[in-house]
Amino acid sequence: MSNLSNIDVRFIQSLFSDPWLVTIHLLDILIVAYAIYRFIKALAGTKIMSLVQGVLLFIILRFVAEWVGLTTITYLMNQVITYGVIAGVIIFAPEIRAGLEKFGRSTQVFRPKELMSDEEKLLDAIVKSVAYMSPRKIGALIAIEQAQTLQEYILTGIPLHADISSQLLINIFIPNTPLHDGAVIISENKVLSSCSYLPLSESMSISKEFGTRHRAAIGLSENSDAITIVVSEETGGISITRKGQFLHDLSKEEFESVLRSYLIKGGTPNTPWYKKWMGGK
Repeated sequence: MSNLSNIDVRFIQSLFSDPWLVTIHLLDILIVAYAIYRFIKALAGTKIMSLVQGVLLFIILRFVAEWVGLTTITYLMNQVITYGVIAGVIIFAPEIRAGLEKFGRSTQVFRPKELMSDEEKLLDAIVKSVAYMSPRKIGALIAIEQAQTLQEYILTGIPLHADISSQLLINIFIPNTPLHDGAVIISENKVLSSCSYLPLSESMSISKEFGTRHRAAIGLSENSDAITIVVSEETGGISITRKGQFLHDLSKEEFESVLRSYLIKGGTPNTPWYKKWMGGK
């Protein structure tokens, strides 16, 4: 027992005596862990992932068989593992080639890229769709999930889980289509649901000129931190709510500026006082 404790003490002392060696070992472990993480993430949802899971289970069973002492089964499993690698490469050659091509493209770090962030993509899709719907008086109600979950409202609608695009949003709100009633709820650049029901505000100070869509948008802002956008079916007016603040009759430029400040900068825009919270036109 004393020998083991002496070995442990010497091992710990050796670590602190050479901090550079410790740093190298930690860096080595982090690189390997990150590589494994990226590998698993790249394979998630593919046919190869099912193969990898099966191989891992097979290897675990092989060690169990060896530990128990099942010699014949262990021998057979060793043979399967030896030749299974070759068979797997042959069977999944197209997937492996596609994965290597994707990896090769991703390593071209020296080529200049102009990629939009997720927030910019979301902003662009919503601004374009609203710019199309507003002059045509196509009514729309769009809620963007923030820190607080909107799951209870998502469950009231029709699940979509589709990538965000202006074309999709426009198509959803075209009148007399199956999905145009209710609200579209967006989270992490995904259109999670359409035809969702939002809570209506019970405030008596809301002007009578605002209809159900506006009351629903205000109601959601009173119950969550979501950003909600409304296009009026009667006037084509653009409104936006967030945390109890209601901005209405915005121009396209004002709307884009407000939405950008909410999605990207996180600040509160400078908006004329007469367009704020429950005021008239």
